Amino acid sequence: MSSAEDINARLAELEARVRVVEDTNAIRNLKSRYAELCDDNYNPDGIASLFTEDAIWESDSLGRYEGRDAIREFFVGASSIFTFAIHYSLNSQIEVTGDRARAQWFLFMPCTLGASNEAMWRAGIDTEEYVRIGDDWLFNYKRSTPLFHTPFDKGWSELRFAGA
Repeated sequence: MSSAEDINARLAELEARVRVVEDTNAIRNLKSRYAELCDDNYNPDGIASLFTEDAIWESDSLGRYEGRDAIREFFVGASSIFTFAIHYSLNSQIEVTGDRARAQWFLFMPCTLGASNEAMWRAGIDTEEYVRIGDDWLFNYKRSTPLFHTPFDKGWSELRFAGA
């Protein structure tokens, strides 16, 4: 291989590596935007815009919604389920492969249940898949698996799962 070919090969490798870093950062920003919109009274139009037309959003306790319109409709009522929430997405493990990516996140969510006005702790594991559409990354699949959901005053050591 000539010196010019070697330099071009190294540049191509470097460009690919930089692309993965930029894509990973874009996915982190997408996840942060999702949390921000959830914490803004579950803004249904904003949240729905982060998903592909054929996306799936599911939660063991809250149901399964297929398609952007169904996801939007679920989030129209979400602010009555949780009247207050702060979504912390932690310990991301993001794997980018071309125009597709997968990730796992730990969710920690102090919240207030609308039905009882009770302060709760929620934690779970979010498993997600993303696709690049044009220059943007969007959710294509999102599943939340609970680790605990317990009253603030009892904590998870006394009562691991309660309510919604």
